[in-house]
Amino acid sequence: MPGCFKKTLFALASTISFASFIVIAVAMGTQRWMTGKMLCKTGADIVNATDPELVKFMGEIYYGLFRGGKIRQCGLGGRRSKFTIFPHMVKKLNTGLHVMIIMFLCVAMGFSLVSFGFCILNTIKVPYRAIKGPAGLCLWNLLAGGFIALAVTGFMAAVKLHRLTERIANFRENTFQFVILEERFEDCFWLCVASATAHAVNLLLIAISGIHFPKIKTKTEEANVTAEDIMY
Repeated sequence: MPGCFKKTLFALASTISFASFIVIAVAMGTQRWMTGKMLCKTGADIVNATDPELVKFMGEIYYGLFRGGKIRQCGLGGRRSKFTIFPHMVKKLNTGLHVMIIMFLCVAMGFSLVSFGFCILNTIKVPYRAIKGPAGLCLWNLLAGGFIALAVTGFMAAVKLHRLTERIANFRENTFQFVILEERFEDCFWLCVASATAHAVNLLLIAISGIHFPKIKTKTEEANVTAEDIMY
């Protein structure tokens, strides 16, 4: 049986792993990975709008991995619309990268659950196989955190290098052209970053569990000294 200190650490690590699984699942299902402001360039050019008038042509956009929405402002008032990334829009994006981001997160969720299971196992007993013990836990958490980091990096690359927001804003826009003025990462994106950080914390907890602290003798133990002990 593992000691009380190790039990506490493994129980805490199991909680963090399960929380990471929930956080990734919630983040993947929401629409607030990215928000931004977009300008209807075509409308602004037609009326030769000056700076104060540009407000009438500035809309908003938000999206996640699967769906989103936008408010088009082309001089005639705001028009709300919603869209889904699959199955049609993804063909106009960097399809391979977008699918890889989703796959990386799904794999990370799997490793988070594996880490959760083995943390529970280590809380109950000391496994005989190293892959089921602290060494295995380090591996599962390293893989989970690594795949989340890859997904986060891939999404940032899609936004900054492949102009993801602009491509989504101009999808099926035959008349108007939109230019992105401002974009920012939202809470769901940062939840994934926090999830990767959580697995790094798990690695630290597992490392601490391997430290062998010296046992402190109580006064009762020191007092129970027999005559034979004194002779030796």
